Amino acid sequence: MTRFLTIASALALAVPAVPAIAQTAPVLAGTRLDVVATGEVSRVPDVARISAGVVTAAPTASAALEQNARQMESVRAALKRAGIADRDIQTSSINLFPDYRQDQTGTAPPQIVGYRASNDVSVRFRDIRNAGKILDALVAQGANQINGPALSIDQPEAALDEARTKALDAARKRADLYARALGKRVGKILSVSEGGGYSGSPMPMMSMARVGKGADTSIDPGEQTLSVSLSVSFELE
Repeated sequence: MTRFLTIASALALAVPAVPAIAQTAPVLAGTRLDVVATGEVSRVPDVARISAGVVTAAPTASAALEQNARQMESVRAALKRAGIADRDIQTSSINLFPDYRQDQTGTAPPQIVGYRASNDVSVRFRDIRNAGKILDALVAQGANQINGPALSIDQPEAALDEARTKALDAARKRADLYARALGKRVGKILSVSEGGGYSGSPMPMMSMARVGKGADTSIDPGEQTLSVSLSVSFELE
């Protein structure tokens, strides 16, 4: 045992020590310039999302739900006739709650006098210009609660790529401006980081336009702005 330890110690002493490799950050040859620039593009929204539903009231909970179910079947059938795909219809909420009558004297607890049921579906319209006609048909089939619309762009990636290009061009121009003011020139890009997305635009409202004896619901899509913000670091030489 003693002989083994002696040999192991000798071998350890014979192995040369490996020096630690020091890692240092790269040294800039010039000046570091950090620039934040934004690129924007505008597109007409091509998708509208609207919440449509039915609210019913009845003396009993079962009657309120039953009446609500019948009206919602008519609403769903109207959506299918309008060509709305199943993937664009999604139940968002189903509620049942009691209606109370408060005692005028304030000495007795509130009494339940009936029940109210509600059923809402989220509907995605891919043909915004015909969405108003579909909404009118829903109301005719029993829908008495409509909220929205929320407009969006279905496939924004191509527009965002355009915004990215604009943001990078703006960053380079700004870097050139600083470089000329400092008597330098723009060298290589050290880093790029991205942020941004949709830029908020006013929420469009559904409007009722009187035409003759009827009323047509119209939705104006307007435009939405998509933006991308880039943080770019340049080396000025």
